[in-house]
Amino acid sequence: MIKSNQMKLPLFNNTSQQMELQKHPKKSNSTLAELLMRVDDAHSDVSGNNTPADNRVVDVGLGSTSLSLSNPFVLSFTNLSYGVKVRKKWGKKVENSKVLLNNISGEAREGEIMAVLGASGSGKSTLIDALANRISKESLKGSITLNGETLESKLLRVISAYVMQDDLLFPMLTVEETLMFSAEFRLPRSLSKKKKKARVQALIDQLGLRKAAQTVIGDEGHRGVSGGERRRVSIGTDIIHDPIVLFLDEPTSGLDSTSAFMVVKVLQRIAQSGSIVIMSIHQPSYRIMNLLDRLIFLSRGNTVYNGSPSSLPRFFSEFGHPIPENENKTEFALDLIRELEENCHGGTKALVEFNKQWQARRKPRTIITRKPNFSLKEAIIASISRGKLVSGATNESSLPDFANPFWIEIIVIAKRSITNSKRMPELFAIRLGAVLITGFILATMFWQLDDSPKGIQERLGFFAFAMSTTFYTCAEAIPVFLQEKYIFMRETAYNAYRRSSYVLAQSLISIPSLIILSITFAGTTFFSVGLAGGSAGFFFFFLTILASFWAGSSFVTFLSGIVPHVMLGFTIVVAILAYFLLFSGFFISKNRIPLYWLWFHYISLVKYPYEGVLRNEFDDPNKCFVRGVQMFDSSPLGTASEAMKLKLLESMSGVLGMNISGSTCVTTGKDLLVQQGISDISKWDCLWIIVGWGFFFRVLFYFTLLLGSKNKRR
Repeated sequence: MIKSNQMKLPLFNNTSQQMELQKHPKKSNSTLAELLMRVDDAHSDVSGNNTPADNRVVDVGLGSTSLSLSNPFVLSFTNLSYGVKVRKKWGKKVENSKVLLNNISGEAREGEIMAVLGASGSGKSTLIDALANRISKESLKGSITLNGETLESKLLRVISAYVMQDDLLFPMLTVEETLMFSAEFRLPRSLSKKKKKARVQALIDQLGLRKAAQTVIGDEGHRGVSGGERRRVSIGTDIIHDPIVLFLDEPTSGLDSTSAFMVVKVLQRIAQSGSIVIMSIHQPSYRIMNLLDRLIFLSRGNTVYNGSPSSLPRFFSEFGHPIPENENKTEFALDLIRELEENCHGGTKALVEFNKQWQARRKPRTIITRKPNFSLKEAIIASISRGKLVSGATNESSLPDFANPFWIEIIVIAKRSITNSKRMPELFAIRLGAVLITGFILATMFWQLDDSPKGIQERLGFFAFAMSTTFYTCAEAIPVFLQEKYIFMRETAYNAYRRSSYVLAQSLISIPSLIILSITFAGTTFFSVGLAGGSAGFFFFFLTILASFWAGSSFVTFLSGIVPHVMLGFTIVVAILAYFLLFSGFFISKNRIPLYWLWFHYISLVKYPYEGVLRNEFDDPNKCFVRGVQMFDSSPLGTASEAMKLKLLESMSGVLGMNISGSTCVTTGKDLLVQQGISDISKWDCLWIIVGWGFFFRVLFYFTLLLGSKNKRR
């Protein structure tokens, strides 16, 4: 089969071109684009048509080329140990160490599937995480090498992929769109759009998803693909760049036997295309067992078997527990291990010791002792030269961390989010409706306010409520990131894109919706309430609303990167925004706030838009808001007759030594601002401070993602 597949490849039918490819490993400064171009050109010269390399990497036979056989990848791990500290009793500081991995050793080879089996709590996922560099180096003991060389985490992120147990996908994207966006992230910019599409189409066929290609992924509220198809799409998003090493955590969990078999069948094809596949699996069926090449059985962090499926009957026969002929081998092994764990005083200790002895007897036949022909990086170049789409160069000085520049990542992230959001227009429609209804209520409640003392107090109330409302309507941003959080963690863990690109993209795509909301709110309220300033005043009012939406959404987005649950996030946002309103200067002016709370006044997000719109309203020095007779409106004398008020003004004029008539201006807009404690910054300074708060919280959000999404165990 290997020879027949090799003969079908025109790339290797020409001796000179085969020699040329064999020279590539020596040119360690060759980039991925250059290597792919050479392979593509060679393929075009021989076959007479330009067949993209992307189409060939999914062919099972490609893993069986002469280059692959001469220098296969071997991932070896020796004496891996890992433990965590747990409390002995609730409420006490006494801690005890629990061993999750205890001196685990083994190897996985190119073209094979290595499966890790065991009961729940045996350490399957922990071993996968250890091999995939998802445990911090300080906590994990032992060594992991690829072709005899220590595997650096930077290199591993480029040449490998990790498929989580949960299917983390955007629900409103189709299968084809999901894989295409993954290709845009993972495949280098040097590859044309046509080649990326060809790679996606070939991968759809490889995954058996052709009939579901135009079906959306779906979620609880939208019908989409089946569970097995969803799992295969999850695998596809991580293997789009054809990684050399593929890790999978329970890829068959939750699937029926047929779907599980199809998933593992796909993994077999991936392995045979020139990859190392390492996966954990709970209890494989008989058909799945026939697809596996190596097995590691774990029991409470210890290895109880390490070898091929065919050697399993002999192993347990020598241990004294032969497997019956009609019994499923893995079910028998797992049941025996569970029985030993529960019933025997020594647990599986005897089985662990027997495995060590058994491995020692078989070691000369199972471990490759010869030195590889090429270095690891040379082997990676050889892998690229035969069509593996690893996203990067292959020497340490030129190895890129990411396949694309950050501006390409921003465009792809933004396009994906917009595509997903457009198919759920009800989300934005609800928010727009909330803003429109709020604006309508405010417009009718505060319809055409006058400039009387009562009108002034009503304007102050309108501004305080309006500015705080803009922040409260931003709370909807909390579930947005929380729903994408684990997708983001999965994609950034293996360098699909930069965290900064994600923050910038999410910031940019939020601006158009904020502009629409701001125009809606400002247009509904400004002229209806009768605010001052004309068109210039309206423009500043609109900018202040927009800046408030920007700062509020940035603040809520930052909080969503900290809180783990939606309801907790809503509770925190509502509480903090209430404090911001309390210290904004509306309920109590800055001059009367206690000194020990004055710092909260200056960090209040509501303070600056509130002061900005007040200055926009009352900063006209020629406009009067309280005249002589109106002085008494807010006092018990407000009900007195106008003649009585004029007599009182005459008496006051005599006492004060100045003439105060019924039309004398007593309070201007500037006087009102001083009464409210607003005297230190201009309205434009208020606007820039609000915008600055928005950028500040976006930066904090970035550092939250940087520090909080390492995706590693401690």
